[in-house]
Formats: sequence, structure tokens, C-alpha cells
Amino acid sequence: MRRAIGLMSGTSLDGVDVALIETDGETVRVERSPNGYLEPLGPTGYRAYSDDDRALLRQALIDAEAVTERSERPGCLAAAEELVTRLHAEAVENFLSENGLTAADIDVIGFHGQTVVHRPDQKMSVQIGDGRDLSRRLGIKVVSDLRHADIEAGGQGAPLVPVFHRALAQASGFTESLGILNIGGVANATLIARDGRILAFDTGPGNALIDDWMRERTGHALDDNGRTAARGRPDEQLLAWLLVHPFFARRPPKSLDRNWFSHKLAGQLSTEDGAATLTAFTARAVARALDHASDPPVRWIVAGGGARNGELLRQLNYHLRAEITTADAIGWSSAFLEAQAFAYLAVRSVEGLPITFPSTTGVREAISGGVLARPED
Repeated sequence: MRRAIGLMSGTSLDGVDVALIETDGETVRVERSPNGYLEPLGPTGYRAYSDDDRALLRQALIDAEAVTERSERPGCLAAAEELVTRLHAEAVENFLSENGLTAADIDVIGFHGQTVVHRPDQKMSVQIGDGRDLSRRLGIKVVSDLRHADIEAGGQGAPLVPVFHRALAQASGFTESLGILNIGGVANATLIARDGRILAFDTGPGNALIDDWMRERTGHALDDNGRTAARGRPDEQLLAWLLVHPFFARRPPKSLDRNWFSHKLAGQLSTEDGAATLTAFTARAVARALDHASDPPVRWIVAGGGARNGELLRQLNYHLRAEITTADAIGWSSAFLEAQAFAYLAVRSVEGLPITFPSTTGVREAISGGVLARPED
């Protein structure tokens, strides 16, 4: 077993998630509580972005629209990349200190970076953050750039987490058809059939549109527990129009760029009705995932920031018509599941094990990925 740290900064631009797990790249080491649920895999940490940090990253997303080669860093992208690398380093340093660990205790770090471009149809996905600089500063091996090999081989480069979902499901002893839904800025689903077959894809917007709407209308970073949406009424005509977007009819695997949809679609709706409409859009887009399920899940496990949105969970419960629970309720981690996944993927990468598959990204054959940096490089 290797000790690995995973780092994740998602499309919600809220901060850096840090998680430690122990894995051999196949199984994950877990403990069971007396009630049979899993105990947390390992310690976790978080480094929030400041308002200035988020402002720079939001500008980076705008400037990244001009990128035509993945090495380009127009506008503020070079400054944003330095910021991302530095803040991730600080997050790890704080995490190690808080948990009585040193660099020598960690075998490898999985570093996702901050996605600023995701255009798989153009064979390009850019995550800013310098794995080599991070490795040198921390004195720990770092695996980064985990999407590029898949895209070069004809895949979508996303989602990457499903192989970790499967490992967790196996550790938990689930045998019935299962859906694992991660709702970050973008939502993605992993569907695990009873025979073990796995299908994964982005379902559509997650929290990004709701968060952007709330920030513009109220100055708040999110709709706390969905309270604003719960007071509004969705615009059914707008929803019907949104849900005929070609993305939803496309057969998976498929992935979505954060900027494919905009909160401005809600236009002149009231704050409450706009929040209700965008929340319903996320929930109904997930329900459309069932169009592609050969063995529809009898149980869904919800993780990510969306797991803390009570109104969104209520709508998912109505539209999916299956047992729905949050990751936290069964001993998984709603907040840190993706960070844990990137720790797992880093070990798989070091071991030369595949991290993407035809049924998860559309790549022609299962392949490994990631770029390994050593402190001495």
C-alpha cells in the first residue's frame, strides 16, 4: 500500500481540497464502523481561495478562451498558474503540519490543477498548475496532467473519477445497480451495473450556474441549502428549451465544458425563480442520464457540493425515483471524494495501471496517464 495525497480545485473555484488515502492502485484501505459503514479513508484538509484569488481565476477562464495550443498562457493565465501552484503547495504544507506528517511519509501526490479549457473535440484540455514546481517545493513525487494522454488517444479526458468510484463501491460491498453522482461545478455520473459493467459521463451543469447566479444577484457564493431556489418557481418553458440541447441526446461517454451553459440564460427572472430554474436544470439533466442506463440504478450516492443543497436533493429524489443518499451518510466523503480519487489515480499512474476506459471517456482502449515529476527533476 502507498500513502498518497490527492489535490482538487474544481470548477466552483472555492478552494483546494486535500485528502490522504492508502492504496495499491486497485483497492483502497478502509475501516468499518460498528454499524457496518465505512469510516473515513484518511485525514482531509481545505485551503479556501480569497476573493482576489477567485477573481484572478475567473479572469483566467475568460482569457483561456483565446488558447489554441495547450502550452499557451495568454492574458493572466501565467499569473494564475503560479497562483494555483503556490496555493496548492501551501495547502499540502498546512495539511502535513496539522496531521503530524512530513514529506517522507507521502509516496506521491495526485495534482489535478485548475481546468481553464476543456475542448476534447479539439484534442485539448488545459489544467493550469505546474507539477514539477510543486514537486520541487514539497519534496514529494507529483503526478499531474492526468487528462492529456486520454485525449491524445481519442478520449474525452473526462470523467476521471469512475475507476475510484468502482473501488469504493467494491469496498462498500454494493452488489445492486448503483449510480454515483458527483455534483461540482459540472455534474458527472458513474453507473455501475449489477454485472460490474461501468458507464460514466458528465450529465450537465452542476453547481456552477447556480453559484454564478447567486453571486451576480446577491453577492453570495452559493444558494445555501437551496433555500433561495425553494422559494421560487422554475420557468418550465425555459427548461424545456434547455433540455433539448444536443449534449443531452448524445450517447456517452461525453464531457462538458463549464462554459457551455451560462447562468445568464435565466435572464430577467427573479432571483428566486432563476435559482429554482437553474437548480431544476441540474436535477433534470441528471435524470436524462437514465436514458443511457442499461441497468438503471436502484440506489444513488450523491457527493460534491451539490450534496449540501437540500432543494437539489429533493428534486433529484423526485426525478430519479430511486433510493438517494449522500456520500457522507454511508461513510464516504461528499466534500473530498474527488481529492481522494486523484490520490488513487496518482498511484494507478505510478503503477502503470489504466485510469480511463472506453466506457468512461470513449478512449479506444483502457490506458494509463499522467506526468510524473520528482523533486530532483
